[in-house]
Amino acid sequence: MKLFKLSVLFIFLFALTSCGGTDKKKEESTPKKEIKTPKKTKPEVDLYSDIEASNNILLTSSDASVYSKEILKVEGSKKVKITFKHTGKMDKKVMGHNFVLLKKGVSMSSFGKEAANAVSNGYIPENTQDVIAYTKLIGGGEETTIEFDAPEVGTYRFICTFPGHYIAMNGKFIVI
Repeated sequence: MKLFKLSVLFIFLFALTSCGGTDKKKEESTPKKEIKTPKKTKPEVDLYSDIEASNNILLTSSDASVYSKEILKVEGSKKVKITFKHTGKMDKKVMGHNFVLLKKGVSMSSFGKEAANAVSNGYIPENTQDVIAYTKLIGGGEETTIEFDAPEVGTYRFICTFPGHYIAMNGKFIVI
């Protein structure tokens, strides 16, 4: 009889442990180690290899407050010519646009907020050291052209500094 009880107990314990039951509380309280594999990163310039570089750029905007291109790619050590057209109909006092190329590391939001106070200077802060090049403010049906030397290789930001526009009107200027 003892042998029978021991056999039943053994079978019962064997069945219980082999069913794969787990203690959820124990699992939840045990921190899991996450294995992170290092990401292979490419320089940002390579991410836009499908965009052709051109140092003669036509950029447009409209009354919808958007640029026609969000990525501009140019060749370094050359002149850059940007023709900027406002294809909308609204006056620059209501829906003005410009193109402002910021130096590396300049915060778009900080610069945009500062520019909003520079009404008398076309929304370009006076005595700023944060700008590489910019166009004048234009309204519907107007256009302007600027020429400047391409900055050193890297990625820069461009924005429209009309109050509040930098939030939607911005892009990357990539020098290769």
